[in-house]
Amino acid sequence: MSQTADTPARRAQWYFDFASPFSYLQFERFDTLPRALDIDLKPVVLGAILAHLQTQGPAETPHKRLFTYRMAQFRAEQDGIPYRMPPVHPFHPIRVLRLAIALGATHDVVRTIYRFIWAEGRDVTDAQGWQDLSERLGLRADEAVARAEAPAVKAALRENTEAAIAAGVFGVPTFAFDGTLYWGDDATALFRHCLAHPEWLHSPDVERLQQITVGVRREH
Repeated sequence: MSQTADTPARRAQWYFDFASPFSYLQFERFDTLPRALDIDLKPVVLGAILAHLQTQGPAETPHKRLFTYRMAQFRAEQDGIPYRMPPVHPFHPIRVLRLAIALGATHDVVRTIYRFIWAEGRDVTDAQGWQDLSERLGLRADEAVARAEAPAVKAALRENTEAAIAAGVFGVPTFAFDGTLYWGDDATALFRHCLAHPEWLHSPDVERLQQITVGVRREH
């Protein structure tokens, strides 16, 4: 995003995984954020983050999986965002995440991939889907594979994921700004509010939340 000449730039990191429908929905809401906000797009492997935290994603939990799909469909319909679930989910996103990095992880590249998967409902894990996406990005399928398999690209995805874990990211999508994390598509309004009113995070009621005592811990 660009900024005007008289407005100082502010920079946020946005951690995302193409397998997350809510990451797609939040990406489609970027135009509701301040124009002066620069956003660094950071593809990460959600599965690696969940493994580090020893937890599961919503689509891996019985009953929660279908609810999650319905919620994503509902939010898209309510807000007029084109949406169609791909035929297989969860799916393995690593190759398409690497491809995004290989192509610079620009907004145009990320938008093309997201809309291919989540607006058109295409499967990027089958041969035809990969070929069609590659052509959409101006590549042959074999060229796209070669770029995605480059050692530097693989390393960059690992580094992004490790940086997310180090920053405390526990799910996607997550905005990281000024030392604070904002998780989930439904936190978009909260993020906008804190950008406009950073003092809210230091108000007495919000500060008090950090002092809440843990009353019970489940045994694993």
